[in-house]
Amino acid sequence: MHALKPTSRPNRVKATGLAVVLCAALNAQATSLSPLVPAEGAQAAAPWRVVGFPKASAHIPLTRFEVAIVQGEQAIRVSTQASYGTLVHDLPRTPAGRLQWRWRLDQALTGGQREPDIQTKAGDDAALKVCVMFDHPLARVPFVERTKLRMARSLSGEDLPAATLCYLWDSVHPAGLRGANPYTARVRYITLKGQGASLAQWQTESRDVAADFSQLFADELPQGAAVPPVRAVLIGADSDNTGSRSVGWVSALGWQP
Repeated sequence: MHALKPTSRPNRVKATGLAVVLCAALNAQATSLSPLVPAEGAQAAAPWRVVGFPKASAHIPLTRFEVAIVQGEQAIRVSTQASYGTLVHDLPRTPAGRLQWRWRLDQALTGGQREPDIQTKAGDDAALKVCVMFDHPLARVPFVERTKLRMARSLSGEDLPAATLCYLWDSVHPAGLRGANPYTARVRYITLKGQGASLAQWQTESRDVAADFSQLFADELPQGAAVPPVRAVLIGADSDNTGSRSVGWVSALGWQP
């Protein structure tokens, strides 16, 4: 097992040696995203970086991202323990297409001080997520939200996106729930797996990112306007609000042509 360890900057660090091991059928199709798990003999580091909380909340532990093997397959093991973290791949302005990946949840959010609930600030934790960040024009963001975003960018030292769409594997709510993050409407979500979903089994997802953005950010997409380009893709999990634990896996992440 190869753990990705933070360097001197816990809120933004390089994920050394990280790449995606894609299934053979997907390897020829996926474009734009560098491998998430290092192939055999790979030397160069992939352009993935671990991002934690902003400097003001640097005391929150990082979610662990490890290259490991599960059922004979190499993948990224994502484990939380009262922690937060994402593994981010920045992109040049990339058209929003169809994103595909495989994931599995071995341990839902459990053992916490509070019950998880993505609809509340106190319970806003995700056992596993795949998110897409967009180069959304600030002019389309309502004034109050725009002001909050500028303040957040200044405090965090990160060029935070104006729109992020997250696909969640939730531990409480059923699949199909859609909404805005309770902390900020700059992040909106869809639960693809939820309560009752089978654990410890690989599931394959394929999403039309442009269509999902058009639905979740319809209030900020003028009629006839194009969906903004993608600026980053990430995987992650967090359990800092509830103080709980979770274990999941992600593999075969890439764009379909």
